[in-house]
Amino acid sequence: MNVNSMRIGHGYDVHRFANEYSENKPLILAGVSLPDKMSLLAHSDGDVILHALCDAILGALGAGDIGLHFPDTDPQFAGASSGDLLKHVLALMDSQERYLINVDITVIAEVPKLSPHRVNMISSLAYLLELPEQQLNLKATTTEGLGAIGRKEGIACAAVVLLAGNA
Repeated sequence: MNVNSMRIGHGYDVHRFANEYSENKPLILAGVSLPDKMSLLAHSDGDVILHALCDAILGALGAGDIGLHFPDTDPQFAGASSGDLLKHVLALMDSQERYLINVDITVIAEVPKLSPHRVNMISSLAYLLELPEQQLNLKATTTEGLGAIGRKEGIACAAVVLLAGNA
């Protein structure tokens, strides 16, 4: 593999929790609807993992960010599935003849506890990315009660990707 063909990208996303749960906006992370009765405030479905992943891929491609491609001022993206947004980003990656080598994701949250859902979330990511699970890593951490996330006001995610191809 030619080292000059490799590109790294970093993405970050954060969303505030809604004051009350909405059946129309369940908590979705990594494309998985979680049973926790929480909703995120977002123009789309608010999947912070897929949003950070989109930003990481777009960054590696030198193609701006998720807000450039899917502005929250555009009504066509209201309630959009983040999986559909990711498909668009992956198509852009394919058009540049690049492919994913690996993905590393860190969710920053006090709630919900993600460990019971980790296996399903990794499986969902592998399916969405068409990537073997061994090339994905998903971990979670807290802020030890510090800041807005520590006060359980929201959830954040950071993602790093490595792409190759198109030397």
